[in-house]
Amino acid sequence: MNPNPQPPAPRDTVDAIIEQWAAVRPDLDTRAMEVFGRVYRLARTMGDRMEKAYTRFGISRGEFDVLATLRRAGEPYTLSPRQLSATLMLTTGGMTGRLDKLERAGLLRRSPDPHDRRGLQVTLTEEGLRLIDEAVGAGLAVQTEALTAALDEKQAGQLADLLRDLLAGTERSGH
Repeated sequence: MNPNPQPPAPRDTVDAIIEQWAAVRPDLDTRAMEVFGRVYRLARTMGDRMEKAYTRFGISRGEFDVLATLRRAGEPYTLSPRQLSATLMLTTGGMTGRLDKLERAGLLRRSPDPHDRRGLQVTLTEEGLRLIDEAVGAGLAVQTEALTAALDEKQAGQLADLLRDLLAGTERSGH
């Protein structure tokens, strides 16, 4: 017997949806709907919170992603537009719009690639480096607050492992 039983998890909107399906289609196994419905709602909720966190810095989530990708690349914080597009899974047109805005804001610069006459390279400016370092800290604080409000350290680790397995499985099956 568990000496410290956990109280039942509070009911959520996904529970209500599952109950509705059970009433009209009791033959359905809705476990996948329970998981992916919650993952989707969690992603939307946290996406909105992250957008709000980055707005303080004058950037959107998409612009954050560009700056963060350059920062993670390490010194000299330079990638080609093609590398950025591939990493962020964006079209070149979508990437161009983000780069234009970030360049106008002085957060990055585009310059000719010294190794490819036809290519460009995108580099964080000092201001871009300062901003992304502050923004990533602010974003992680929002995520950490949400995580630790709901899960202890062990649960958070288990969830991270389970989600890694689920993501790998869905990417492998990739229909």
